[in-house]
Amino acid sequence: MNSRSTAQALGWFSIGLGLAEVLAPRKMARATGLKNRSGPMPFLGIREITSGIGILASKDPSPWLWSRVVGDVMDLAVLGGASLSKSKNGKRLAVASAMVAGVTAIDYLCSRDMSSKENRNGKNGATANQSLFRTITINKSAKLLYEAWRSFEIFPTIIPNLKSVTATGPTTQHWVAAGPGDVDVEWDAEIVEDRPGDRISWRSLPGATVPNTGTVQFEELPHDRGTVVRLRMDYDPPGGGLGAKLAKLFGKAPEQQANEFLRKFKQLIETGEIATTVGQPAGRKLSYSPKFDVAARKMAEAH
Repeated sequence: MNSRSTAQALGWFSIGLGLAEVLAPRKMARATGLKNRSGPMPFLGIREITSGIGILASKDPSPWLWSRVVGDVMDLAVLGGASLSKSKNGKRLAVASAMVAGVTAIDYLCSRDMSSKENRNGKNGATANQSLFRTITINKSAKLLYEAWRSFEIFPTIIPNLKSVTATGPTTQHWVAAGPGDVDVEWDAEIVEDRPGDRISWRSLPGATVPNTGTVQFEELPHDRGTVVRLRMDYDPPGGGLGAKLAKLFGKAPEQQANEFLRKFKQLIETGEIATTVGQPAGRKLSYSPKFDVAARKMAEAH
């Protein structure tokens, strides 16, 4: 995909579609099977025109491309709702849904690629950089917590949507996570500071879809009162500041995932298991995988 050319084509497509929805809302409603729902068409058209102008006029079109992705999802929701209402225009709705789904895939791939390229070229860092800080106290030694964090093979069991972490060298790893639309997101990272029992710092390598850096620090409290774990991450979300706000809206922001990760990390270290109620009315505890069991044994032995 030539992402720059594709972005320009999507910009013109967005303007053309928007003009049709504003100037001929009833015809557009009939064509898509939404015969009795032409009222929202002009508003959808204004949204399309705004996105199109933003894509064509902006030096960094990625935020506007991501706005198209969100708009596509909204359109699919409207079409899906009409289909569930047992409309007589079922065939038209099905065709329209298939076409919107296809455009959504193109919008997403182009948005992801443009975000990655803009970030690699340093165009988003000054304005789109996001930071998060999280702290949690875990009733274990700093030495054990450091060794647990350094055992990257346990991360897929406690990080939402993370599929695998593979060591590619003494200080480098390859990460694979599940992205939107069943499209995997992959990146490479390296450890840049490693102080046993104290702290670990890392950064993503060039080409990452979401460039990021981070540090975790372990501060052991006196009198066997556990260890304070301080996590800091800096990252550039896809779509810049707009992408960060949309992620929060849909519950996928790194801040929210960091909270869940630290909570599960605490459970894993303190109990050797992660509590879950998924499919279990009694809330029994569950071990996730052989890798999880091996890692838990290693940590227990180290402790």
